Amino acid sequence: MAYSHLLLGAGTHPAQPKIRRIGIADLKDVLTRGIGDFLAMPTHAIFLCLIYPVAGLVLARLVFGYSILPLLYPMASGFALLGPLAALGLYELSRRREAALEVSATHAFDVVQSSSIGAIVALGALLFGILMIWVAIANAIYIANFGYAPPASIRQFVQDVLTTRPGWNIIIVGNGVGLLFAILVLTISVVSFPLLLDRDVGAAVALLTSIRAVARNPVTMAVWGLIVAALLAIGTLPMFLGLIVVMPVLGHATWHLYRKVVEPEDSPPPTLRVARKCSGLVSQNRLRAPPPVLATHRANRPQPRVPLTAHSHTGKSQASGGHSARPETL
Repeated sequence: MAYSHLLLGAGTHPAQPKIRRIGIADLKDVLTRGIGDFLAMPTHAIFLCLIYPVAGLVLARLVFGYSILPLLYPMASGFALLGPLAALGLYELSRRREAALEVSATHAFDVVQSSSIGAIVALGALLFGILMIWVAIANAIYIANFGYAPPASIRQFVQDVLTTRPGWNIIIVGNGVGLLFAILVLTISVVSFPLLLDRDVGAAVALLTSIRAVARNPVTMAVWGLIVAALLAIGTLPMFLGLIVVMPVLGHATWHLYRKVVEPEDSPPPTLRVARKCSGLVSQNRLRAPPPVLATHRANRPQPRVPLTAHSHTGKSQASGGHSARPETL
């Protein structure tokens, strides 16, 4: 039963969300809405997205510290593959603002209590696995062209990559393979995580819905992918600090893209664990019998003595001259 909920959600039958066809003008609208959400909630968004430049700087330090400089670019670019998962809090903020609900930074973490968290973790693990495969392939491409010896220095590495044939092979082949991984992640995650946040449909339904959305809007989704790649590249240039603005804007815009692509339907929304626990306690209290102590007290409580009147069997009343029976107390 747990596996069924993880893959297919809370409904009795697998949901089949309807997909709309959208155009380039819709992309402009979702970006505008994303910027509007960021301007309305900048403190919350910056709080959530400070982790991205910090993680980028730590990543760069690890690469330089352990002499694996050739993996800096693959890991920095591959870091974006986890973007759909990392932006869950931003989706939640946009959802709450859209519904005119109270918005605070703590609400971004409500997803942890969602009934869809299992499906979200499953898709997140899939993205992490794709990232690991990409890094392994990028490392293999470098070894195939330059061997196992690490670069002597940063300057020598940059010179080898930009001025030699093996370096150009790495640039062309590596970016080509990286593009394929980016297309794969875009296809399976463009609306899957917002859908799981909005509806309890399960990981399999969310993944297939995202694939259907890309298949129905191939050109528009390709343009969206280029926009995302360009903005992320711009955000990483000034020591990853641009991601403080780029990530929240893209996260909020992705929520509005989901709203435009997937039609509202009757699948049950996710429930919070706290709400489920509270409702369970209420149901138990309603069905619970009185405590045995109270029941014992009630049973042992002395009953009032009730006078019982025995009437004559003659059927005569006092008015007719008959004698009434004497009351007898039992």
